[in-house]
Amino acid sequence: MRKQIAAANWKMNLKSTEASTLLNELLAAPYALKSHQEVVFAVPAIYIPLAVSTLVGKANFFVAAQNCHQKNSGAFTGEISAPMYASVGVKHIVLGHSERREYFGESDALLAEKLNAVLAINSTPIFCCGEPLAIREAGSQNEFVEAQLKNGLFHLSAEEIVKVVIAYEPIWAIGTGKTASSDQAQEIHAYIRTCFAAKYGDAIAQEISILYGGSVKAANAKELFAQPDVDGGLVGGASLIVSEFEAIIHALK
Repeated sequence: MRKQIAAANWKMNLKSTEASTLLNELLAAPYALKSHQEVVFAVPAIYIPLAVSTLVGKANFFVAAQNCHQKNSGAFTGEISAPMYASVGVKHIVLGHSERREYFGESDALLAEKLNAVLAINSTPIFCCGEPLAIREAGSQNEFVEAQLKNGLFHLSAEEIVKVVIAYEPIWAIGTGKTASSDQAQEIHAYIRTCFAAKYGDAIAQEISILYGGSVKAANAKELFAQPDVDGGLVGGASLIVSEFEAIIHALK
């Protein structure tokens, strides 16, 4: 079975004591994760050592970085490379979040470079894609997302592509309280899988986990995750609330 993943994206939130309290309270709840289920915390870079140490001994719980630089080292003041993250216990790195694309001008070409850097150190990229409201209203979301996948990912071999986790983000639903219906989510997740099938074959496409990332919360997680091509969620605001994210973890199929 494909990996089913509840990924928390804390974005630029929480002070140190708040981060520690949130992690400890979440981990105090009982979980019985199956071998195909994972929980990932994408925390601000400054809290990565805290998160790594807190998760020691917790099977199927991982720490992710929210971004990385495309180079391994060099004169890039303020940046952090994929090998640096790996050296402190990070196993996953989020790439191409809509906020990185919009506010920092990250292009598909740049993300392809970052993807290569992450795969080169044997870490798992969580590659984000998704359309803004204008594209959704025009009915062009499939073509828009397919172009993001082709430009950012399709240079990879079949052996490499199965190491990538996809996070589909309807940008119009992030932080707005709006959520794609479960049918809408399933429709585009299935389309994304057909894109991979066309490039790599159906067997490879069926191995790739595709997460939904648009205002996932306790109230809708179970219905969203029940869809056959939705393999969990990349969760923003709800991941900062213990009861919400705990329920989202329990909603994994």
